[in-house]
Amino acid sequence: MFGRERVEYKTLAEIAKMRRAGLVVARALKAMRDSAADGVTTADLDAVARQVLDEAGAESSFLGYHGFPATACISVNEEIVHGIPRAKTVRAGDVLSIDFGAIVDGWHGDSAFSMIVPETAGGGVPAHADPGDVALVADTESAMWAGIAAIGHGERVGDIGVAVESEVAGRYGIVREYVGHGIGSAMHQPPDVPNYNTRERGLKFRSGLCLAVEPMLTRGREETEILDDDWTVVSADASRAAHWEHTVAYTDHGIFVLTAEDGGGAELAARGVQIADPDFLFLAK
Repeated sequence: MFGRERVEYKTLAEIAKMRRAGLVVARALKAMRDSAADGVTTADLDAVARQVLDEAGAESSFLGYHGFPATACISVNEEIVHGIPRAKTVRAGDVLSIDFGAIVDGWHGDSAFSMIVPETAGGGVPAHADPGDVALVADTESAMWAGIAAIGHGERVGDIGVAVESEVAGRYGIVREYVGHGIGSAMHQPPDVPNYNTRERGLKFRSGLCLAVEPMLTRGREETEILDDDWTVVSADASRAAHWEHTVAYTDHGIFVLTAEDGGGAELAARGVQIADPDFLFLAK
């Protein structure tokens, strides 16, 4: 069902399919996180994501999208988003950002996270990691959850950007050229979801609206450049960057984070938002 601006409003049954895609995404991101370590290549991590897709019988949202040549977008340090996996070795202390999408029965899930690369797989933050990078990763995640909470507290899409900017204003560069988006039967749909205060209220939240909320922050300026591969977006001043993203459904019964194992319950409860009852939401036919 479509509305103003050709926004796609999903039925609960369609959202249930997106949840299945979202759980595949969550498993793949966890597998890549658990595999990241000093000396691993970004191509190695992409292979991990492909294996999860194969096991789930799901398709990649990214592979072949406008010619993108890999299963995941994997970006390192000053790379913000759309990094192409290759024989590039990551090192302990690097900022690693992974963006991944999956399709199940024609419906998409899309999520991303950033981390500090550990010495060994499954390890913690290395002792020599830059404290500013550690804070960047944590603060970008907090900004994402603030934006998601605004879907529960607010009324319109513009409230998301206000919440994200309020969370980190003055401390980081907020990337403006790349924003969140609607998602459903296609990976990218209207409406755009800016991560900053646009002074416009935007589309009103309505049951069936699904959005990808994805702030990207840098330790320097907000300006970006694209490398010669025509994909990898980097910070123009070479400052390190982080990227977090979740796919969120808005329903009459509450919001639900489709790409989080717990539906976002723990993080959103801490921000005063109660998620929809998953048993009711996802048994819908």
